This record gives sequence, structure tokens and C-alpha cells, in this order.
Amino acid sequence: MAVDESERNFEHPLYHYWENMPGGGIGMTSLDRLLMHSARHSLWFFPMATSCCAIEFMTAAASRVDMDQVGTIIRPTPRHCDVMVVAGTITVKMAPRVKKLWDQMPEPKWGIAMGSCAICGDFYRDIYSVVPGVDTIIPIDVYIPGCPPNADQVMVGLQRLQEKIAAQLAGKTIDKDPRPPNMIYPAIGTHGDARQTEATATGQLEASRNLGYGGQEHRVPVAPPKPPAGDAT
Repeated sequence: MAVDESERNFEHPLYHYWENMPGGGIGMTSLDRLLMHSARHSLWFFPMATSCCAIEFMTAAASRVDMDQVGTIIRPTPRHCDVMVVAGTITVKMAPRVKKLWDQMPEPKWGIAMGSCAICGDFYRDIYSVVPGVDTIIPIDVYIPGCPPNADQVMVGLQRLQEKIAAQLAGKTIDKDPRPPNMIYPAIGTHGDARQTEATATGQLEASRNLGYGGQEHRVPVAPPKPPAGDAT
């Protein structure tokens, strides 16, 4: 049966006002799409920082990189944030606290694992008290590999998260990011590394022992005092 719509009136004084205002217009969308668009460009980070990666995360918020320029700011409470950034090692004792803070964050929310220790435990993954990856506690959307990753890599991770939110907004299927492999150890190795030559290990050890004030000069070895003349000892 045909419907007669000749008498239907779509006029409204408010719509007419906006249509005729210079530079004005009317856009129709759903509330969900509007909120997701806003979230993409105003991500508030809650830092769950436990070790050295936190320094690089703070660098990303400083003046050279400045996450504020893309609408991302850091807040000290999970109730105001929609992204948790885990930067550093998470121990078994700390794991319930991390999960509790995650649960206090409002939806929608996302998780970022920053650095090798947060991703897989890395150097400490075989220790009984260390969680072998924060994704065993909370869902992780973006991994930022490195030991530690620098501030530019943090921005790349932020852009990756924005891309995933945009894909979600467009109704596309979002594949879970794979966990990066464990950190590649430095070629020179560290003291005590079985792959390191004895000469290199000894040199590193002596250099650290003789490091002077300011980290630039080395202390001169002091010869033991000579016994006084005539001292039998």
C-alpha cells in the first residue's frame, strides 16, 4: 500500500536557522559515531609506569614531541582516562592492582604495552615473581617494542591506536596485533653474557669501576702508601 507523504512537514525553525547561517550546516550521525570520533582525537593516557620506559614516556609528553598537539594528555586517575599505558615490568604482586585500575577506567578503553618488559617480561620473564607479559592480565591493543622505545616510537604507537579506532568507527573488522618477539640482545653483550669475550667483559667492568664524577673522566688508580723508612713491616 502506498503511503501519502504529501502532508508531511520536515521544516523546523532551528533547522532553518542553521541552514541559512553563513558557514553553518546540519550533519546527521549517531551518538556512538560522534563519541568514537571524539575519542580518537582526544585520547587521555593513564600511565602504569614501573621502570625505565617511564622516562621515555615522559619524554613523549615533553616539548620536543609533545603528545598534547594531537589531543593526548596524561591524567593521574584511571577514572578520567581511556588508554592505559603499561611501561615497565609487572610483578605478580602488582598484577591485581593493575587489573583493578584497568577495571576502574570507563568504556570504551584501550591498552598499550610499552617496552619489552611490559610486552613479555623480557630480561626478567623467567623470574618467579614477574608476569611474562601484561596481556596476560588486561587486553592489549597496541604493542610498542623496544628497550626502551624512544618518544618517536611512542607517537607511532599512538597513531596505530588512532588507526584502529578509525577502523572501528568505519565498522571494519580489527585484527588483534601480534605480540612482538622478545627483545634482540645488544651485539656487544653485557657483563656476564656467555657470548661476550673475556677481554670485553673485563674492559666494561673496569670502566664502570673507574668512572669518575660526571661520568666523563676516570679515576686514577692510587698506589698504596709506602711504609715509613725503618719500619720493619
